[in-house]
Amino acid sequence: MRAAAPPLLQRVINVTAMQQVRVIVRGRVQGVGFRYHTQQVAQEIGCVGWVRNLSDGTVECVAQGDDGQFERLVAFLQVGPPAAHVESVDVSYTDALDAFDSFTITR
Repeated sequence: MRAAAPPLLQRVINVTAMQQVRVIVRGRVQGVGFRYHTQQVAQEIGCVGWVRNLSDGTVECVAQGDDGQFERLVAFLQVGPPAAHVESVDVSYTDALDAFDSFTITR
């Protein structure tokens, strides 16, 4: 039986295997609780990263996780909370560029 990797090595392995998604959401997405609800969904499904309002009225979300987590997060972002009206969502995937410990709302 193979021994488990030391904790630091295991963290490096997990970060290396992570993927990152960047999503820009357009529509009535500011002032409707979009960031709060995005944070709640991301935390429920186990994604780490951040969400913020941009000056052009859009919302930007950067998250790390696996394909199943991304599918659920992007599905939420395409609809948003009840008061939102999402017009379009731009999604791009990359290897994880940063290491996040939680999912936060950035101002």
